[in-house]
Amino acid sequence: MTLPPHAARRVWHAAVNPLHATSYFSPDLATEFGALGITHRVAVNLASRSAAMGAVGPGAVTAAFYNYRHDLVAAHLPAVWDTATPEQVLAARLRAADTTLRRLLGDEVIASAELAEAAGLAMRATEACTRHGRALYAAHADLPVPEEPHLRLWHATTLLREHRGDGHLAALLITGLDPLEALVSHTATGRGMTPKWVKGIRGWEQSDLDSAAERLRARGVLDADGELTEEGHALRERLETETDRLDAAPYEHLGAAGLARLGELGGGFVKRAIAAGAFPRDLFGKG
Repeated sequence: MTLPPHAARRVWHAAVNPLHATSYFSPDLATEFGALGITHRVAVNLASRSAAMGAVGPGAVTAAFYNYRHDLVAAHLPAVWDTATPEQVLAARLRAADTTLRRLLGDEVIASAELAEAAGLAMRATEACTRHGRALYAAHADLPVPEEPHLRLWHATTLLREHRGDGHLAALLITGLDPLEALVSHTATGRGMTPKWVKGIRGWEQSDLDSAAERLRARGVLDADGELTEEGHALRERLETETDRLDAAPYEHLGAAGLARLGELGGGFVKRAIAAGAFPRDLFGKG
């Protein structure tokens, strides 16, 4: 590693992943998918992220997404592909990303040299991404790169998000956290999704979360109050460190100066998007 410790992780969390994720919580996505006949919020979420893999069934998506309840996935896939094709879904998603970024960032930012620079930096980082063992990244890497700078940036952040995400799943397996334990321990950090959103989007019941918390307490990861123990904090850090290692190549390729600049530019765009209401206020936290 030639980058400062945790530099890539900080940029990913502050500038890369949030830009990609603006589309998931955007009313523009619901509008575009509604025009296709896809109206259920979970179906929109599942179809938008899995469409790059083609008209896949629930098994492949549960595996690739890791922490969704399989019954929830199976309730919407493959049925959603009878309503719209993956190609139609991908086109609708890109239209939604266009509308969303224009609304959140404003025309001046969309047309700025800084946004074009950020798009170039993010695309350069993707040059070092690898396909092997990374199903979601590899599927998205087969998609055409948009021409407009703001959509190139969104596409690049999508690639970088899925590249790290695929590696994170491998790290979760190595660390020994099953899908529910991963969610519950992440919520306990205060940086994960609240239980409300875990249940609403991932499909789990409170009893499922309670059972996972019991298993984590038995392992010494959580204390009696559901807070991370010292071992729990150490486990989560080992998980992130292994994820960093598996995801180092794109940011090493970009270099320290390029990474810092991407963080500066992308972080500014994210702050602007958040101020414009990009995410629900109760999305992250412990409760």
